[in-house]
Amino acid sequence: MEKYHQASATLLLQCFPTVLFCFLAAGIAKADAATKLFVFGDSYADTGNWGRSASSWKEPYGITFPGKPAGRFSDGRIFTDYMASFLGIESPIPYTTAMATAQDSRSRHLQYGMNFAYGGTGVFDTFIPAPNMSVQINLFEKTIEEQKVYTKQDLLNSSFALLSIAGNDYLTYANKKGNPQELPGLTQRIIAQLSENLNLIHGLGVSKVAITTLPPIGCLPVVAAANSYRDCNETWNSAAKYHNQQLHQAVESLNNRTSRSNVFGILDTFSALMAEFKKSNGSGSGDNPLKPCCIGVSSDHSCGDVDEKGGNGGAKKYVVCNNPSLSMFWDMLHPAQNGWQAVYQTLKPSLHEMMI
Repeated sequence: MEKYHQASATLLLQCFPTVLFCFLAAGIAKADAATKLFVFGDSYADTGNWGRSASSWKEPYGITFPGKPAGRFSDGRIFTDYMASFLGIESPIPYTTAMATAQDSRSRHLQYGMNFAYGGTGVFDTFIPAPNMSVQINLFEKTIEEQKVYTKQDLLNSSFALLSIAGNDYLTYANKKGNPQELPGLTQRIIAQLSENLNLIHGLGVSKVAITTLPPIGCLPVVAAANSYRDCNETWNSAAKYHNQQLHQAVESLNNRTSRSNVFGILDTFSALMAEFKKSNGSGSGDNPLKPCCIGVSSDHSCGDVDEKGGNGGAKKYVVCNNPSLSMFWDMLHPAQNGWQAVYQTLKPSLHEMMI
């Protein structure tokens, strides 16, 4: 597992994004006390499903919030936390935590929903043992059909789902040196499966289902590092744009086939992040939005790495910037809390629209 977090190429499989909902804004009706949030996807949404061997449970992750490592792939809050705040609830409990909690003490945590997202997961199998999207949805179904944790009546008119997914599928394909000419075919397979997954979640009783677009993966530090973080890789970004175009069409088709309008929604994290990059580049502050705050001291090391002799107590093989609150990215793959907050501000109108 640690090898996975240390190697940049394989680290790419942890994340993508993609990304969760945010602070309760003025003018939105107060969420019903029974509102629940169910989260599916990758490390952009994972709040602690991985075990303690993952980098997200090691210093310096979590230094901004909650002040120590807590399973988030960031220095602080991620999109999941902002989405929960938008709904007026606490962040939903990670699935693995819920299953390890004594049954008689689960109820308080389960009232806000559950987070099934795992870093490294994809629509299809990308990183074993991270459960793919279909497996995550099966786990959710079991909480309803077998474990009776939730009932469909609990979910109707008072539940939301967020999916942050698919980047790892493309990166797995790239790491296997797949033929670029076959990439459109891969996109079609991914979108077809995503359509099925979205429909399954709604069919289980969730009233509103949102999915993030792929982020501008050509702007991720692990990619931008090749040119000293000066600009984004347009080849990668073009692949993300094509995926997002197909995703918009698929979601529109799903909404056209439902009896209620606006059941399925898209959160355009691609455009939100690109807007922030352009804003930062034009601010004249000197801060490079593509350069991460936490970085390995050499190409062989990643954020959170220490020497071989002593866990968190060993010599640090990474450096952290002086002020994470000014960084868009935390490590080579994941946005910092500041980045997620900026994304939320841009996506707020989309969140309002979903509430209609």
